[in-house]
Amino acid sequence: MDGRRKFLSFLSLLLALFFLFVFTWNTSLPNSYNLNSAKRVAEGLELKPHHQTHRIESHASDTPHHPLDPLTVQELNRVRSILSSHALFRASKSYALHSVVLEEPPKSRVLTWREGDPLPPRQASVVARVDGLSHVLTVDLESSRVARVYMGSLLGYPTMTIEDMNTATLTPFLSDEFNRTVVERGVDLKDIACLPISTGWFGKKEEKRRLIKVQCYSMKDTANFYMRPIEGLTVLVDMDANQVVEISDRGKSIPIPKAADTDYRFSALKNAHHKMKPINPISIEQPKGPSFSVQNGHQVKWANWEFHLKPDPRAGVIISLAMFRDPDTGELRNVMYKGMVSELFVPYMDPTDAWYFKTYMDAGEYGFGLQAMPLDPLNDCPRNAHYMDGIFPAGDGRPYVRSNMVCVFESYAGDVGWRHSESPITGLEIREVRPKVTLVVRMAASVANYDYIIDWEFQTDGLIRIKVGLSGILMVKGTPYVNMNQVPNQEDLYGTLLSENVIGVIHDHYITFYLDMDIDGSENSFVKVNLKRQQTSPGESPRRSYLKTVRNVAQTEKDAQIKLKLYDPSEFHVINPNKKTRVGNPTGYKVVPGGTAASILDLEDPPQKRAAFTNNQIWVTPYNKSEVWAGGLFVYQSHGEDTLATWSDRDRPIENRDIVLWYTLGFHHIPCQEDFPIMPTVSSSFALKPVNFFESNPILGISPNFEKDLPVCQATAVSS
Repeated sequence: MDGRRKFLSFLSLLLALFFLFVFTWNTSLPNSYNLNSAKRVAEGLELKPHHQTHRIESHASDTPHHPLDPLTVQELNRVRSILSSHALFRASKSYALHSVVLEEPPKSRVLTWREGDPLPPRQASVVARVDGLSHVLTVDLESSRVARVYMGSLLGYPTMTIEDMNTATLTPFLSDEFNRTVVERGVDLKDIACLPISTGWFGKKEEKRRLIKVQCYSMKDTANFYMRPIEGLTVLVDMDANQVVEISDRGKSIPIPKAADTDYRFSALKNAHHKMKPINPISIEQPKGPSFSVQNGHQVKWANWEFHLKPDPRAGVIISLAMFRDPDTGELRNVMYKGMVSELFVPYMDPTDAWYFKTYMDAGEYGFGLQAMPLDPLNDCPRNAHYMDGIFPAGDGRPYVRSNMVCVFESYAGDVGWRHSESPITGLEIREVRPKVTLVVRMAASVANYDYIIDWEFQTDGLIRIKVGLSGILMVKGTPYVNMNQVPNQEDLYGTLLSENVIGVIHDHYITFYLDMDIDGSENSFVKVNLKRQQTSPGESPRRSYLKTVRNVAQTEKDAQIKLKLYDPSEFHVINPNKKTRVGNPTGYKVVPGGTAASILDLEDPPQKRAAFTNNQIWVTPYNKSEVWAGGLFVYQSHGEDTLATWSDRDRPIENRDIVLWYTLGFHHIPCQEDFPIMPTVSSSFALKPVNFFESNPILGISPNFEKDLPVCQATAVSS
């Protein structure tokens, strides 16, 4: 009898590993969080495409045209070949390439390069793990020379590879204890989906080993396995050894939530009770074609804007050399040298054993671009969109294509660029209105359960709006409670009861942006324009008070560490003190904050020490090529010793220098039932707005819409 049980256990393990193998291989290099596609097909749950098919390109013949163009397929293969013959790699037992990206030429070289000039030498920046040690290398593609970059004593590890994440989710199945525990919880091994969860850093016992925690869910009867956690079961895995270090199971009494009403797919809802009055399809049509162009794969031109655009495995997308052609002089003026997502911090507010470590750094730990999924034509992006692919290397250096990763499109939602109608009492019959058409660059990253939509929106008046949308699925906690009337008054749920046996845990999202502003050149200053209440003198005026501005130019970094305050209002300008308007104002741009949130965690809490870049909403640092990632170069299991906060505390001079602005957009998320089983998108944004950059309104001469210029579409029915 014991032999039969062992055989059945072994057979179940083989089946589970088979399904998980198919799961990890269902695309060229898939995101590790995809559902087991073989299982979905077998159950008849596969959703058929309802939109146009993604275009597939090999990019095998792509060549670079610009100093900032990303590494091509040929160049990535060249890097792989060079490294494979290098002594460090030839002598190794095992190695993995965690990052292979363009080593950007010096900023001064890029700024002086002109179309038609020879490209600067092409180099690759490589982060590799070789026999358990991290290395940062520069590979010269022409000479095949490999140079090591000394990084001092940086703690932490590089961004995980996709292979790291996939392997981590397989490793628990090698443990008899894990398999037995799952079966005892009433879950069939073939119905399991597991997630690799970064551990953060909480003490000495986690040092000198690259660790990850794995938690699992039941996929039975739903595609939305996130809503069916096997609560309290956590497996600690050594990623380098591919071994289970520890298994914790503190949730044996907690039932797995039901599958009913958790599926969010259109095909699964067609016969469900979820009904709403349909909205007729809406599409932007452009009879004369789009007004923007994408030249040589990465150069975008639209209206008066020109900029370089490229996908990036860590940042997602990078906007470079954003310039605006002055409508008065025709001069192409510098606005921003580089803009991108630098880091994300997502701490969950549950201190219990299975949750305290969920304090994700999505860019530095998982790779924000690596988690970017192909955009869905007609739904993620409108019909008039242009798509751009990402070319990334796998852990062994082989390049693969992430198709439709970025889209670019013109947007018009009926907004107004400017308007004025004259009152009849003036006797002037004037009604002047201009439509607001914008250019949007969009990407969406699906970091496990959460989806982030990042928009860079360029306006004709010179404004750049950066918007973050949050959607996807909550990370939920299993509970024995099915109704709030069962919860003892003193018990902290750490969230909201969303459905029977399901708690949505309170959490925060912080997205920190790197913005290398170059307003009319690289020598810029940061100015805090503070609004102060001024009391009038007795008898001076019927008014008792008014507001005046007090301008303070930041001398050093600490002068520019800003916490936003509603009752101490300020504007925050990046100016060029060496370039003045006709009437003598320095040219500039200002940061316009939108709805945001600030971290209120204890500053000594280990996750907050690692994410100290969220201690302020605004920072300004002198340009330093090595200071790009707000959480540090090696974020995984870092201690917080190499962050934007530690750099800024050096208090270096920043007046009239090449400076970088950092802005953190924040969200507090207290889950509610409307977030179940999938969340409606919530968005927030901030803007970079011209302030005395132009001599006058730059869109004064924009044309209004005329009936003859627009297509006439006949409605099939008249709305009542």
